[in-house]
Amino acid sequence: MERLKSAVPADLRRTVGEGTTRDLPSTTSLLLTFLDGLPLFHQVISELTDPELALCRKDKGRTVELKGQGNACFSRREFQQALSFYSQKLGLLEECLRDCDRAISVSPNYAKAWYRRGMINASLKNYSSAMHDLEVALSMEATSSGKSNIEQELKLILLKHRNVNQAVIARMQGCHIQVGTLAEPHMYVLEFVSTPDRGRGMTSPNDISPASLIHVEDPLAAIILKSCRETHCHYCFSEAPADAVFCPLCTVPVYCSKKCQEQAVGGISLNHDTFIKSNSNGIDLGKLSLTSTKRKAPDSKQIAEHRHECGGAHWAAILPADIVLAGRIMAQYIDRRMLAGKNSTISGPNLDLIHHYDIDSPTNKLESHIYAIVLSLCLQKYYRSDLSWKEETLSQLVLLICQVKVNSIAIVRMKSMDEGQGRTENKGYSAAGDAVMCSVEQVRVAQAVYMSGSLLNHSCRPNVHTYFHSRTLFVRSTEYIESGRPVELSYGPQAGKMDLPERQKSLQENYKFSCRCSSCSELHLSDLVIDSFRCPRSTCVGAVSELTYSRSKENFMHVSLQESVVCKLSLPHISNVDEDTKKVGKLFFRNDLDLKIDPGYCMSCRSQLDLASAVATSDRAASKINRFKELTVIDKVSEVSVTDALQSLEQIKKLRHPYSKALAQAEDMIAEAFAKIGDQGQAEKHCEDSIKILKKLYHPKHIAIVHELIKLVSIKLSMGDMASAEATFAQAEAIFSLYYGPDALRILPYIDVLKRTVSGQIFEAP
Repeated sequence: MERLKSAVPADLRRTVGEGTTRDLPSTTSLLLTFLDGLPLFHQVISELTDPELALCRKDKGRTVELKGQGNACFSRREFQQALSFYSQKLGLLEECLRDCDRAISVSPNYAKAWYRRGMINASLKNYSSAMHDLEVALSMEATSSGKSNIEQELKLILLKHRNVNQAVIARMQGCHIQVGTLAEPHMYVLEFVSTPDRGRGMTSPNDISPASLIHVEDPLAAIILKSCRETHCHYCFSEAPADAVFCPLCTVPVYCSKKCQEQAVGGISLNHDTFIKSNSNGIDLGKLSLTSTKRKAPDSKQIAEHRHECGGAHWAAILPADIVLAGRIMAQYIDRRMLAGKNSTISGPNLDLIHHYDIDSPTNKLESHIYAIVLSLCLQKYYRSDLSWKEETLSQLVLLICQVKVNSIAIVRMKSMDEGQGRTENKGYSAAGDAVMCSVEQVRVAQAVYMSGSLLNHSCRPNVHTYFHSRTLFVRSTEYIESGRPVELSYGPQAGKMDLPERQKSLQENYKFSCRCSSCSELHLSDLVIDSFRCPRSTCVGAVSELTYSRSKENFMHVSLQESVVCKLSLPHISNVDEDTKKVGKLFFRNDLDLKIDPGYCMSCRSQLDLASAVATSDRAASKINRFKELTVIDKVSEVSVTDALQSLEQIKKLRHPYSKALAQAEDMIAEAFAKIGDQGQAEKHCEDSIKILKKLYHPKHIAIVHELIKLVSIKLSMGDMASAEATFAQAEAIFSLYYGPDALRILPYIDVLKRTVSGQIFEAP
């Protein structure tokens, strides 16, 4: 889209950039008129919507390579992996079967074709067809060794067939159990409120206890992120299996099961009316109308979210995720109108969500205009009916794109790293000397719009936690919430995770507001120490910051970074301040009305530190520790590298504040590295030191702490310290229960295995 943006004349770009919501009908019309006469624009639309130019997983240059890899896997009896390579090579999931069909039609007595088709059917779990094909191959096979091989395959497939039938029954029973879990009672009613300083938000008219499930919601629409397209199901967002299911038309989306495919795509076949060929007549940009009557209206309550993106065009694979998400909401709006028999004209969904268009940057306004026009034409390419767009359609699409950007919520998955998940699933944790350290990472896999969830306000110290099962949003309280208090989640930035300037910058850039939550309006320990350095006086525990703090006439501190004001913090009364905060920032609590603490000066005793030198030295030391961690991964650790890493850690300890995030990260990296090379004693020490710092930055029951506790449990298990491991796991389990309630085992399945391991119910295989 950069080519299109650069082609827009400066005066038109200025008109769009300076426009407001009221000007959208004219600015979209002006831009559309300009683009209509631009050959480059028509070329871009053709590239996005012409099936002949679509990607659809077909890569001629890799065809031979993928076929060879598939054949190699097939010869090693790795049929699921072979199927994956064949599917990539041919571009369509069913094409490998069609190849066998063609071979059989040409030579019905070709035993190898029957055999291969049977094995492919087996990999697809089409066991009845597989047994039929192998029985035919058996009757044709001439050699005794070949017959014996086919007979063995038939026995294995028959066994799998029986197991599948049993598994289906178990899954049906399990579904009832799972539904019960999903239907955990939540008796809290959230009320919509609006205040002058915080805008719209949600409160509860009743007191809410910790760990209470207070909200469950399915999304209006959802889309997988580009980084996860090859690895996760495009509907439920779980990790995709080796024998993934593709869309039968475009083969771009990957699904974990036929069920997810059907929910996303709907009932589509290659001969269905929705398989649209390219329109040789092009699109009438001036009228913005839909001209064909070939497409049938959807006839089910479930709107297939991918169907309008299919048919060979690949615009949904090229455009940014938030634009495709806006397209899904628009398509859903059109489909529902068609279901209701409202087939005359369409404008766009009028969502009751904020958009911040008027205060957006000129560059973003122009980008939203271009994407709205491109998206409308991509949708037209699919909806070839007698529908017509209203004049305000493009205006609605611009606002819809802005609403998606501001209101969409990231769907995350918890992923076990460093081999921890595989260990817990397969054999548990081993005894002393094993260099395995279980750690957990939060991975963003998708984004979605939740109509009620989007009304929850942000806080850098949230009182609720959000998590997901499939695409369903769950909101659970993490502390006691009094009636009338706002129910607040985190939009990403949190105290302890980011410092104050970074949080304010992130929220301003992404959500267009300055945060005034308790963490951003009151003085807190974590913001004083998170990125601070140690006072040069060895006897002082004060913090040295890169920020400037200046006291106003009232009891407030103005915080600025490089002469740019960040925010204003209220000072708590000395009786309400904990001992750590008093020691770190002693100057804040003196009766000095003209107090000013410049960058590089201690907040407790005013001693000066050479800040530039301290930053450079600290960064070099952190880089060396990171390099040491990388060496442990490739097994190239030497005695010298260990010594260098420990010396670098000592440098950081001398420079950084004892409660700083940089020191916590350094301790954590050292712990992981020592666990990898088998020095569990050192790993335990440094992991515990990291946890102590995190408890200062967050609070002892924060979810960030629990992930470090899981690492510590794995280290203690490797040392054979079962009693200590069990006690540490109990701390972690209590935090998991606070944040996930009874859903913890479903969201984090390795917890159950880890629990049984620490309690001695799972032992290492001999």
